[in-house]
Amino acid sequence: MAEFLGKTIEEAIELGLKTLGLERDNAEINVLEEPVKGFLGLGGKKAKVEVSAKKTDGERASAFISGLFELMEVNAKCNLNEEGEKIIIDVITDNSSSIIGYRGEVLDALQSLAGAVANTGREDYKRVVIDCEGYREKREETLKSLAQKLAAKAVRTGRKVALEPMNPYERRILHSALSDSTEVKTQSEGKEPNRFVAIIPNNLKPFDKDRKFDDRRGGKGGYNKGGRKDDRRANRESAPRQPRPKTSGFGTFLGNSLKDGDAE
Repeated sequence: MAEFLGKTIEEAIELGLKTLGLERDNAEINVLEEPVKGFLGLGGKKAKVEVSAKKTDGERASAFISGLFELMEVNAKCNLNEEGEKIIIDVITDNSSSIIGYRGEVLDALQSLAGAVANTGREDYKRVVIDCEGYREKREETLKSLAQKLAAKAVRTGRKVALEPMNPYERRILHSALSDSTEVKTQSEGKEPNRFVAIIPNNLKPFDKDRKFDDRRGGKGGYNKGGRKDDRRANRESAPRQPRPKTSGFGTFLGNSLKDGDAE
């Protein structure tokens, strides 16, 4: 911000706008000192204001995250890229594990906060993505590959396959990966934070359509006389697990700033 003086506040503001080549609607103005009239022309003070270009939504979000890193004493910087209604903040750091966290938990927390800052005062929602060392793209490719693999399994076995709980962003990747399939459909089940994606084959076997236990076959609890679990239970699959990295200890999973676009 640059400081400007004038006999009045308005004069100081106009000087600042003219000097910086800004329109008032695109400027941030902060009055530092009111003008003071002196006695007989002596001891008077001019008005002082700060004038600067108004920050974009992305710049505000990026500045907030950078300030958060300073408070947390994390050596990292933000590279901002604004593409229309999408804001991408790429974090550069020597210790990526402390920024990414276990399965992206810290990234998701930072993204949720940045999204809240960027959308303050906006009527329409602007998407904010925070990434580090291409983690988002790598994770997306892993989930797409997993979706195809488990869809093939569901068709082969004729059984519903349920994945582990995931956040809305990752669930939407799975839905999208199988949206054009003619052999399976997907749906989200459960309640947050344990909501998960289920892959249902079109050739679903009859006993999977009714998952109530039959006392004549398995008895109460879904076990048959041989001690085996009732094979009508849906399989629960999980995404490839990553070792839990050593993090700086900050960050709590707050979900993702994206709206849940899951198929219900």
